Amino acid sequence: MSRVYFSIIFFLLVLVGQGAAQGTKADYQQAAGLRGKIANKLYDVPSQIKWDKDGRHFWYEKNTAEGREFVLFDGEARVKTTFFDLKALTSALSSALGRTIDERAISTDRVSLLGKDSIALEYDGYRWTWNRTNNTLGKKESINRERRGGYWGQRFDDSKGEPIESPDKTQIAYVKNSNIYIAKKGDPSSEQQVTFDGSPGEYYAAHLHWSADGKKIAGSRVRKAEVRQLTLLESSPSDQLQPKLQTRDYPKPGDALSQYYPVIYNLDTRKLLTCDASLIENQFSVGRIDWREDSRAITFEYNKRGHQQYAVVELDANVGGTRYLINEVNKTFIDYSGKRFRKDVGDGKEIIWASERDGWNHLYLYDGKSGAVKNQITKGPWVVRKVVHVDETNRRIIFEGSGKIKGQDPYFIQYYSVDFDGKNLIELTRENANHTAYFNEGLDYFVDVFSRVDQVPVTVLRDRSGKVVTELEKGNAEELLQAGWKAPEVFTAKARDGQTDIWGIIIRPTNFDPQKRYPVIEYIYAGPHSSFVPKTFIPNPSGMQELAELGFIVVQIDGMGTSNRSKAFHDVCWKNLKDAGFPDRILWMKSAAQKYPYMDLENVGIYGTSAGGQSSTAAVLFHPEFYKVAVSSCGCHDNRMDKIWWNEQWMGWPVGPEYAACSNIENAEKLQGKLLLIVGELDDNVDPSSTYQLTNALIKAGKDHELILVPGMGHSSGGEYGEKKRRDFFVRHLLGVDPPAWDVR
Repeated sequence: MSRVYFSIIFFLLVLVGQGAAQGTKADYQQAAGLRGKIANKLYDVPSQIKWDKDGRHFWYEKNTAEGREFVLFDGEARVKTTFFDLKALTSALSSALGRTIDERAISTDRVSLLGKDSIALEYDGYRWTWNRTNNTLGKKESINRERRGGYWGQRFDDSKGEPIESPDKTQIAYVKNSNIYIAKKGDPSSEQQVTFDGSPGEYYAAHLHWSADGKKIAGSRVRKAEVRQLTLLESSPSDQLQPKLQTRDYPKPGDALSQYYPVIYNLDTRKLLTCDASLIENQFSVGRIDWREDSRAITFEYNKRGHQQYAVVELDANVGGTRYLINEVNKTFIDYSGKRFRKDVGDGKEIIWASERDGWNHLYLYDGKSGAVKNQITKGPWVVRKVVHVDETNRRIIFEGSGKIKGQDPYFIQYYSVDFDGKNLIELTRENANHTAYFNEGLDYFVDVFSRVDQVPVTVLRDRSGKVVTELEKGNAEELLQAGWKAPEVFTAKARDGQTDIWGIIIRPTNFDPQKRYPVIEYIYAGPHSSFVPKTFIPNPSGMQELAELGFIVVQIDGMGTSNRSKAFHDVCWKNLKDAGFPDRILWMKSAAQKYPYMDLENVGIYGTSAGGQSSTAAVLFHPEFYKVAVSSCGCHDNRMDKIWWNEQWMGWPVGPEYAACSNIENAEKLQGKLLLIVGELDDNVDPSSTYQLTNALIKAGKDHELILVPGMGHSSGGEYGEKKRRDFFVRHLLGVDPPAWDVR
């Protein structure tokens, strides 16, 4: 009997032991120490790769067990040497400046090769020279790098500006009293008024453009709209006791927008040529005005409100005719902010243009005179991600693409070259990894760094055909592994359609025990402007490994509605941001849990910032049967409250009922589970009132939740304080453990 009794006790103790070490003080200490434990433990991975102007040498820095090392590669001799001695250089700079210079202040992004033995270095407002052979320092000259600061969304008054010189510098064009004037340079008495219908409400913009022959001036007549002001309260300024009010330019969905109507003034005929306003009605934007080199016409780009039409427009400078050169239309949206590409070839005789018209992002060659498509350059169930270079002479294009190689992660970037006619498509890279290329000026060679989240970077030098010339570096992660780090697992599962693969990663704690049950936390960012699951080797992506250390499995997933796949995959987001790919994410996690039963899907949390803040709250509003706990930072909880360009791009115009249907505020009464909101009071990216209005709606609906407002903070996840609160919230509500006090961790 006693033997049975002790067996039961032993069994219970084992069960208790298996359930322990999740959310404990030791786990918090493990999480807090992880970053320092794995920092700088990855060696021999180049960064800051730079080519010289001749394309024969390049240099980079890398981390080694002995510290930072700077490497110079001679492309002709095919040998690596030390670019410069970091300790000797910082010692010399310290002596010259009379203070100790931290070695971390030296970076290759401010270093250039002057010759075989010398380099130039910008530091502390001066350009220095450093002799690599005898380690001697010289100060060459002072430099002045002007930095434009201020608010990212600030609107500038384009009714005012400096005079613009003609190409031969004999004349100037300028705006005065809302109209265009010209004059001989240095002779105010020669002033001539060109336009006469300008007024403060409908003025001519000061951004004027001379034609190459100096006989014509292009500009725009502007029908002005007032810009909404965002008001922020700085509660705790550092320079005074009382709070301050701050304002920002901040147009929101549905706001009126200024309308621009390009014009051309012909100095010879003294005629003002205007564009056909019916071709550019209801603008979201008109911009990128450019003259043809032979001064025959200007082109500009027209983005119609609602983003279902995007056109390249030509205004003839001789007769004034207006026509579309390219007229891109789509029944959902045109991703102008992420996939736009245009290259005019031969002064507009041809145009290379990116489009998703066949369901995938590809390149097309247009006849610049007729506006007809000559041929599709790239095609197939894969996407062009970025055009690197257009070689007009040899009629070749170098570009980044993804999804072309079967069996690989469809997000992996590979490099290709192709002729303008779509022939001779060459794979410049192929390894099953994500590639980043650094081309020399002549495009004869490129440095290729490739890796995966579970494979250390390899760096090679390739020629223009993609052939490997030499291996430069191979990443060394031995000390990282010895520190207990484990790579994330790449996992795929089928989407809601039962066919499309959804890709994500699984991160486990370093002390992972498959006999335990682990709540699952999803880190979400479902912004339609890109895809977000990391594809390159990062030991602690977005701090997710630290969160896992507390006793969780952390996942990140790219669901439908995000970018870089097919147009149909992307279109799921249209007028439907609340979807956020949740049906795909839930199926993905259920599939993972079938394979790994230790994933506890009865206790699933989610967190995110900005668009991720909107989505994480949406999870507990619209999918409370699956998501139980959410932490949302700086969320755009109602798309009518957020900035115009991002929200109208996906939610459409005019502002329709879809905006309310997707609003967390309008649906606040649906909250189940636990919700923590974090917001910075000076967030000028997403209006913080969006969070305040959500908490107001939750209060009115009688829904328990928590709100943290961080004084003085802008658009952020909450900083160190917010991170602590987020971790404690998950530990308390997913693990059912009271977190240890902050002062004893």
